Amino acid sequence: MNTQQQYNDTINYLYSTAPMFQQKGKSAYKEGLETTIALNKLFDNPHKQYKTIHVGGTNGKGSVSSMIAATLTTAGYKVGLYTSPHLVDFRERIRINGTMISQQEVINFISKHKNIIEQLQPSFFEITTVMAFHYFATQKVDWAVIEVGLGGRLDCTNIIQPQLSIITNISLDHTDILGNTITQIATEKAGIIKHKTPILIGENNNITDKIFNDKAKQMKAPIYFANNLVHTNTIINGELQGAHQEKNRRTAQAAINILQQLNTTITQQNIITGFNNVCALSGLQGRWQQIHSNPTIICDTGHNEGGFQYIIEQIKQQKYNTLRIVFGMVNDKKRDNILKMLPKDAVYYFTQAQIPRALPATTLQQEAKQYNLIGNCYNTVKIALETAKEEATNNDFIFVGGSNFIVAEIL
Repeated sequence: MNTQQQYNDTINYLYSTAPMFQQKGKSAYKEGLETTIALNKLFDNPHKQYKTIHVGGTNGKGSVSSMIAATLTTAGYKVGLYTSPHLVDFRERIRINGTMISQQEVINFISKHKNIIEQLQPSFFEITTVMAFHYFATQKVDWAVIEVGLGGRLDCTNIIQPQLSIITNISLDHTDILGNTITQIATEKAGIIKHKTPILIGENNNITDKIFNDKAKQMKAPIYFANNLVHTNTIINGELQGAHQEKNRRTAQAAINILQQLNTTITQQNIITGFNNVCALSGLQGRWQQIHSNPTIICDTGHNEGGFQYIIEQIKQQKYNTLRIVFGMVNDKKRDNILKMLPKDAVYYFTQAQIPRALPATTLQQEAKQYNLIGNCYNTVKIALETAKEEATNNDFIFVGGSNFIVAEIL
């Protein structure tokens, strides 16, 4: 059997043995750290063999993690990057200096440790996390940038003792698990604030600032706010464009300033190079990414209220004859506030990703109609996008989004 076939079989085994939150939603979410702790113990706690940076928050985690990883890479460090979800290939989750873990490494890890997996019955994310931690240890990375999967307090990445913790921002998302209010969500995210470990907050907000300050005080953790460390006129420009990326760049830059205080050798030029080449250096995709010209087609993985505020801003800045939006969502997101925001003067192509969590396009079309968003339904993202392209002139603008899975299917 060739490597590709073995890899496909391994991934299928992984998906069938451990339900994936990405596919199933809440039923695949496993609360608590017991299994993660037990699992990591069996691997001699690999996460203790290198320095880590822990990145939580609602939006911008992936972009901030990738900018920090890219900058550390340009500064000459060997850098692991663990993010989720993946868009096209499972291996996107685990990278070193921008290069994905090999298919063979994934095959070897799962085949060698099947007994442990079947004995402890970890979730998909728990298996993936220990695989990442173990891989980074065997490859002897200097640093690993670890993105929180969901929430913070009970997320299985929260077993690490990082050099720096970061909370990018707080917005309503995963309310079925984390709570219905900003206060509840911020309290869960604050769970990554560790004893005497610097914590950086990416965005100010009266409600959440108090929660984070109180928790930092309780943990004797030095707390920093990105606004105080990096002023607007000193934010370094970079490859990631879009209104929302200015805040992400500020947060990443503030994080690097703190790392410099912790005797990490990073120059100003390293930051500029890292920010300007973040996609190549980290493998980041799907952030206001242009995939076609004439007509311009942009995709973005933003999928909650906070993310869409910026996407709408960005769309307003585009010049076009007709705005066309290829749109789909998952069935466990709060949709009303997002639908309320979407432009009324666009032609919509409602669709659904090929996953169990996808909201049927017909349901989305009916809900959207209440907000005067009008368009037809398409069974697949591919057909929806092809139709939008066929109907567009060169001067039209096509936006594709609503969920990670919609973007994944076109990439």
